[in-house]
Amino acid sequence: MAWIKLDPITRRRFARFRKIKRGYYALLILLAAMVLSIFAPFLAESRALMVSYQGKWYFPTFSYVSMAAFQQTPPPGWQAVDLETDYFRLQREWRLERTLYERARAQTGSDAAALDAKYPNRGNYVVMPVIPWDPYQSDFWYNEILNDVGVLLKADDRIGAANLARRDHLDELADAIESGAIDDMLKDPTRSASGTLSGLAQGGTMPSLKDLTKTAPNPPDSHRAHYLGTDTQGRDVASRLLYGFRISIFFSLFLVIAGQVIGTFIGSLQGYFGGVFDIISQRAIEIIVSIPFLYVVIILAALIVPNFWMLLTIMALFQWIGITFYMRTEMYREKTKEYCLAAKSYGASHMRIIFRHLLPNCLTPLVTFTPFLVVGAIFSLTALDYLGYGLPAPTPSWGEMIDQALDAQNRTKLWLTFAPFTAITVTLLVVTFIGESVREAFDPKQYAKYE
Repeated sequence: MAWIKLDPITRRRFARFRKIKRGYYALLILLAAMVLSIFAPFLAESRALMVSYQGKWYFPTFSYVSMAAFQQTPPPGWQAVDLETDYFRLQREWRLERTLYERARAQTGSDAAALDAKYPNRGNYVVMPVIPWDPYQSDFWYNEILNDVGVLLKADDRIGAANLARRDHLDELADAIESGAIDDMLKDPTRSASGTLSGLAQGGTMPSLKDLTKTAPNPPDSHRAHYLGTDTQGRDVASRLLYGFRISIFFSLFLVIAGQVIGTFIGSLQGYFGGVFDIISQRAIEIIVSIPFLYVVIILAALIVPNFWMLLTIMALFQWIGITFYMRTEMYREKTKEYCLAAKSYGASHMRIIFRHLLPNCLTPLVTFTPFLVVGAIFSLTALDYLGYGLPAPTPSWGEMIDQALDAQNRTKLWLTFAPFTAITVTLLVVTFIGESVREAFDPKQYAKYE
């Protein structure tokens, strides 16, 4: 890093920041979280990372692969070539084939060649992300699986019904189907009031079916890889939380950087030139400050649907004002010092004096306020999304998740409450630790000598 030249005071400031452990480790945690969020499509996505099929490798993350490529059965009324592969279901189908193959070899000792022909996909593999759901995908399995199994039972396809139940880890139901006990259960009104699998689930005879037939949101379920449950639309909460973090943190960083650059430029010019320019620009800033920011956003959101960059631009129009006051004061103080007068005497231009000589000595408020402005930006975006004036649905948003959690019908669904509130609390706490440590490390009292 020899091309970066830091003066001794700046090096001491960074060294002091590293000694403040809570801020230093908080920075490492935040950077790690940001890197993970950048690679969110490899951590939370419905497309497989890799598929091994008949000796060939596929990488669906980077390309579209239809159901026909893996001979996957499409839903009724659709053609396999028209739909993208359902990789989560494909993984379970191939895993089931391996289970059935191993069980058949162990129980019957059947001819290996015959079993290979019966289970041709037992050697294929699907590698899914840690969270095999994208933030926009709804999972209606909880409402559909018992109906699908029931259709096979009515068609007297007991093997198919048992395999379908076992594919989705409904082993208790699969064992009952294979043993024939399911018939007695469905005929007993004390076990199934309606005589259907849905009635059996609602009657509580099979504990493994207790969460089925219920409408979303559904509680955490490791078998379906919904580690934080689903929301009211059946979408995975963990996936939306991860993508929501990426949107929140990068939106706030872009907003703060844009505001700091504009505010630093205008504030520096005000403090350096003073006079008429300072008076006119200050009156203009006072006019902008008097405009109610929230009303502006509401009016614009009613006229147009704001996307990421449009909302960022609207908020940036107001974000830069705060730092101008500090930079203006710093420039007023620094421009009277001897090194500035010496630069003027050597004929340096105004822009060179401002941005080459004065600005590096005025960065303390800029550095110390930035982390706290990031906290404010995250709060602002979350609040706008909560009120419905932020990013449009179905964009993953912490504010929208909080809105769902606070709905009267969802207040008993604790996973909807804990997930976004915990994420926001931890993120803001980490950023605040960084801000406090930076402010302490850049405290001028540590380096100034008063006579």
